[in-house]
Amino acid sequence: MNKFKSDLKIIGVNPFVFVPEKILANIFEQAGKNKGAIPIRGTINGSIYKQTLVKFRSDWRLYINMMMLKNSPKRIGEIIELTIEFDPSDRSIKPHPKFVKALTKNKKAKIIFENLRPSLKHEIVRYIANLKTEESIDRNVSKAITFLLGKTRFVGRDKP
Repeated sequence: MNKFKSDLKIIGVNPFVFVPEKILANIFEQAGKNKGAIPIRGTINGSIYKQTLVKFRSDWRLYINMMMLKNSPKRIGEIIELTIEFDPSDRSIKPHPKFVKALTKNKKAKIIFENLRPSLKHEIVRYIANLKTEESIDRNVSKAITFLLGKTRFVGRDKP
């Protein structure tokens, strides 16, 4: 586990810290890559977190959301203690069975879904998988199918 201290910065509305170069090199080696999103885990001021390390505007940043650090947008400038390491755990999300069943029934929607860019497929699957009530699952599975067919908006988009 790599340890460091950093002052909390902000870009737009997003609090973040820069990860030191030496630690980045270690994480890249552990991950076997230095491009794209890299899953990480660690602690902030002793509290455990899971996050994704991303490159934005030529810099690798660890974005600090409010689940990781309470009131993080109001704590800009504060020095925080972090640990960080590559997270090799499987973070894949399985599609909800009702969504799978709906795609099986609608071949056209299934073909469109299979041809979506991976990030949009993941967004749709994650959105439906995190719904709580059967009513909202049923409603949103239906909306997802009509979205894939180009008839309605879904996950903030007009068309797939």
